[in-house]
Amino acid sequence: MGTRERRQREFGEREQQFLAAARELIAESGLLSLQMSKVAERCEYAVGTLYQHFTSKEDLLLGVLIEDVREHTALFQRVADWQAPTRDRMFAIGVADMIFVNRHPDFFRLSQYSLCEVVWKAASAERRQDFLDITKPIGEVVVAIVEDAVAQGDLTLTHQTPQELAAGMWALCAGFHQLVHAEGVLDDFSVRAPYRAMSQHIQHLLNGVGWRPLQADTSPAGLDVLIKRICKEVFDESICAG
Repeated sequence: MGTRERRQREFGEREQQFLAAARELIAESGLLSLQMSKVAERCEYAVGTLYQHFTSKEDLLLGVLIEDVREHTALFQRVADWQAPTRDRMFAIGVADMIFVNRHPDFFRLSQYSLCEVVWKAASAERRQDFLDITKPIGEVVVAIVEDAVAQGDLTLTHQTPQELAAGMWALCAGFHQLVHAEGVLDDFSVRAPYRAMSQHIQHLLNGVGWRPLQADTSPAGLDVLIKRICKEVFDESICAG
């Protein structure tokens, strides 16, 4: 290995150290308490070294978010590769989201903060582009399932594009995630099992747009059977259980 390649590898390894330390500090002290000096101290580097990797705290936060999105994308790709009816694949997108949020409970707090205008603009242009690039395949997977459903005759779109229908699915899931992470909000509405409710709403949405085969059984027991099958056939069952 040449000098240049070794330096690039060391740079990448050091960057991963900084991201891991930032994640630890956020878990310990909260998002708003994160300081660049504390991240550098935990990794036993000078603050100046940290700034060689991340131009600001906002840039670092977006870097942490990007690392999580990689796993999110990988879960969606498993759904894309699943040889199953289009209706089941679209429901499995919601299951992938539930698995992801279970593994990364702070992700949606971080994304809500990092993607607000002030924080987003304070991150470097390169980091923002990295985020846009890494999130693009997520939308592409969902749109491709819609397009496949249309091509197979499972779905007829008259007043919506595949992208618009996919956006509705996104909004439904994202809305539930935000409500779940707003402590106490759903308790006021007596929603004790929000992700079961989300699963029911996904089925109602798919029935509403006429996505065949229509599902008559949207009971908790019926949903549990479907989710367990998806976990077995698409994901590692240990991931679902975790």
